[in-house]
Amino acid sequence: MKKSHLNLAIIICLLCLLLGNTYSKPESQWTQPVEAEFQLRSKDVVKTLAGSNYGTTAFEGEKKSYPRAMIDFLAGNRSKAIAFLQSEDADADRNAHTLGIDFYSGFTLKEQVRKYFYFGKYLDRAYRHRMKQAMQILTKVDPLTRHELTPRQFWAKSTDNCDTWVDCRNTDNLKAMREVAVYLFAEETGNEETRKIYKQRISRNIGTFYQIGQGEWDSENYLGHAITTYVNLYDFARDSEVKALAKAALDWFFTNGAIKYWRGGFGGPSKRDYSQGNCTWCSLATHSLGLYFGDSPISDSTPEPDEVHLITSSYRPPAAVIALARKQFFKPVELLNSKPTYENWKPGGSDAPQFYETVYFGNTFQLGTLAQGSGGDWNGFKMMAFNSKRGVDYFIAATGTDPTKISTSSVGGDNIAQYRNLVIWLNDKPLAPFQFFLPKSVEIETINGVTFIRYDSTWLAVTSINLKVEDINAKATEKILERYPDDQILTAVGSIEGVSGFALEVGEQETYRSWEQFKQSVLKKSRLNLNQINSGVVEYQGVLGLVKLQYQRSDLPKVWRNRQYHDWRNHFAVYQNADGTFSPVYLGWKSGKLLVEAGGHKFQSQL
Repeated sequence: MKKSHLNLAIIICLLCLLLGNTYSKPESQWTQPVEAEFQLRSKDVVKTLAGSNYGTTAFEGEKKSYPRAMIDFLAGNRSKAIAFLQSEDADADRNAHTLGIDFYSGFTLKEQVRKYFYFGKYLDRAYRHRMKQAMQILTKVDPLTRHELTPRQFWAKSTDNCDTWVDCRNTDNLKAMREVAVYLFAEETGNEETRKIYKQRISRNIGTFYQIGQGEWDSENYLGHAITTYVNLYDFARDSEVKALAKAALDWFFTNGAIKYWRGGFGGPSKRDYSQGNCTWCSLATHSLGLYFGDSPISDSTPEPDEVHLITSSYRPPAAVIALARKQFFKPVELLNSKPTYENWKPGGSDAPQFYETVYFGNTFQLGTLAQGSGGDWNGFKMMAFNSKRGVDYFIAATGTDPTKISTSSVGGDNIAQYRNLVIWLNDKPLAPFQFFLPKSVEIETINGVTFIRYDSTWLAVTSINLKVEDINAKATEKILERYPDDQILTAVGSIEGVSGFALEVGEQETYRSWEQFKQSVLKKSRLNLNQINSGVVEYQGVLGLVKLQYQRSDLPKVWRNRQYHDWRNHFAVYQNADGTFSPVYLGWKSGKLLVEAGGHKFQSQL
């Protein structure tokens, strides 16, 4: 062992002693340096969050308050933390049927699991016994079949009211929280019939990941919640089959996250994108992923308390997945991926994908688009570019007027075609407002109608298509200032008639040698063909390839990639290389086999 590695190992041993050995040892060891990095990041999380105000146990306040108390316990404030964790719940009267223990909201359930199974040995014996009795009562039969007289309303304007004994909401993350908790409670108390019911549900849900993907795919917000839910199942399930299912789920989620994570950022298309994750360590998912992946020039200064689930877990992602996150594979490479319908458990929900994604990995950037663009709660265009100081910078294009919702803002009707580093984006809404989110540090210059944008190591050429590019929008920039002080909004307006949009060409030193050479090459060789624009057809010949799009309004666009027609309706694979050759990640539609190869490591998981 190298001296530096030995020193890190000594630090980890001292850390464990200082924290009373409350950190779990990984079941399958990584290399010592990788494990040491993880433990040091864990120590930083504990140090940063120690002594914080816990909050409340009212409603689903345990979502934040319990993990804060658990973190504080790890920091050494044991008496205070345990006193809070076993204090009488604010809603004890409402939960009298479970002895005053709150087993209702999905977020509360997740925290109650780790409180009981991991920190339980530090709870008073009487309180721990009451929790177990409450679990037995809750899971005597399926709590989803037991009803209260008065429905519980989750939010002031919520329509997701439940009259069941346990949270009935069925978003992917809340459903997982319910099923994992009820399973573990039933297993702990010997309620075998309920345990079997929930084992079957868990098996079906995780199996779906390996068949068609997840409806709440790649969410910059909810991916972290899924990880901290299934790690509970992995850590505490006694049934070896269920533990194996939990590992398969975590391996799958971390693989998804590794594709979109880079240097502390999270980018590319995503479902349930709240426009809050467009900077390094801003996305909720990056806190959970980055604890394992690291690889950022700046540390996470705003960690999430929920990371306590990971800090105290024995789960570790496979080495190949770590390498995938750190982009340790041959580049450039392009993936063509599919995403399922949201509620894919409903009849017909798994017959075909709903979304079609292109992700291109250059040496200094990764660019992802959806054929149908942004809309609803999904993002359809996002690029991350290397920044030596900040980790990554973002370039986001959207149609809409609200800069605070830049990730998903859309007037509808977007069509996108991408071939490697080339993109065409069209919209047919009269005077469609376009917004471009980019850092203040970039250089912008327009030459012969082409807007060139210079990032740290990545270069963009934006060519307008019936689009009038305006100056930096001061009012829009002011609206995002609090969340994104280093970024700005550039706006543009589409034409009154026909389609409008832009063509994008992305360059870097490896392909265009220099910034000046990139500009000269684009001006000399790249051409926008609008001869058939009245029929909605636009073609862009870039320096190193060609992309063509025929606008289809509310339908999927017709796309030609380097003169080859690509019919998205015939594309079902969840992950595959665009060229059909080596791919760092592969998962066929309904194949059940996930393959990851990166950094000299190979990993396979099959269900």
